[in-house]
Amino acid sequence: MAVTDFGSAKKTPPIRPPFEMKVVKSGNIGEIQRPLSLWEQITSITAVRRIAILIFLALVWQLYALYINNPLMIPTFSATAAAFWQALLHDNLLGMVFVSVSVLLKGYAVGIICAAVLTTLAVSTRIGLDFLATLTSMFNPLPAIALLPIALLWFGLGETSLIFVLVHSVLWPLALNTLSGFMAVSDTLRMCGRNYGLAGLRYVIRILIPAALPSIITGLKIGWAFAWRTLIAAELVFGVSSSSGGLGWFIFVSKNELLIANVFAGLGTVILIGLLVENVVFRFIEEKTVGRWGMVR
Repeated sequence: MAVTDFGSAKKTPPIRPPFEMKVVKSGNIGEIQRPLSLWEQITSITAVRRIAILIFLALVWQLYALYINNPLMIPTFSATAAAFWQALLHDNLLGMVFVSVSVLLKGYAVGIICAAVLTTLAVSTRIGLDFLATLTSMFNPLPAIALLPIALLWFGLGETSLIFVLVHSVLWPLALNTLSGFMAVSDTLRMCGRNYGLAGLRYVIRILIPAALPSIITGLKIGWAFAWRTLIAAELVFGVSSSSGGLGWFIFVSKNELLIANVFAGLGTVILIGLLVENVVFRFIEEKTVGRWGMVR
């Protein structure tokens, strides 16, 4: 029997030829910490980015209005800004804004209180939940401005009628968002509250409201927007909101006198107030609450 000599079968491995790799500049890759450039510092500020967007939109508006050249359809941004400044100085625009905002805040506050009562009952008792679900199904699809003729019959032409329809416009979206936030609270948090002996109003304030605060803030934003729409529409249709005209009345009178730049100035005032409330008031609330708690990005 032949025996194979495996030792003689050894072969020398091939020798790889030498080569040299060129070093490529890595730039900023892999740097853990480096100073930001001036452009990065500027663009990292949220207010700067949003102001840049507003400037861009104003420029587009100006160019388009110059292109069509029809001030009765779309006045230029510069003409609207001049009309806004003129209305502030001579047409008591600031006083009209104060009238509208004061009525709005009253209706908004009453709507928040009513929503808080209904949602507290809804999460505390089964009949309260059925009651809120039934009311929201009935009244949430109903436009608030459609209730204004009935409010005028009940309360007359004045501030009370507007507050009534404002409560309707704020109550249902806020109650729905708050209730959905309460329902989304985890069972772990609920059991922790029960184990500490919390019940009723204390349970809602200590456990449910902090956990559902992002949804509550969203409901507050939606309610604020709906309230503004309802108020301006009511003042446009029915005129004065109390003893003197409000912002909607200013827009209505300007339209009748064909002062289209003033109409756009009134609409721009509504937009400016919305931007101020959204980016100052609500943003401050979010930063001090859900932002600090790590509940939102």
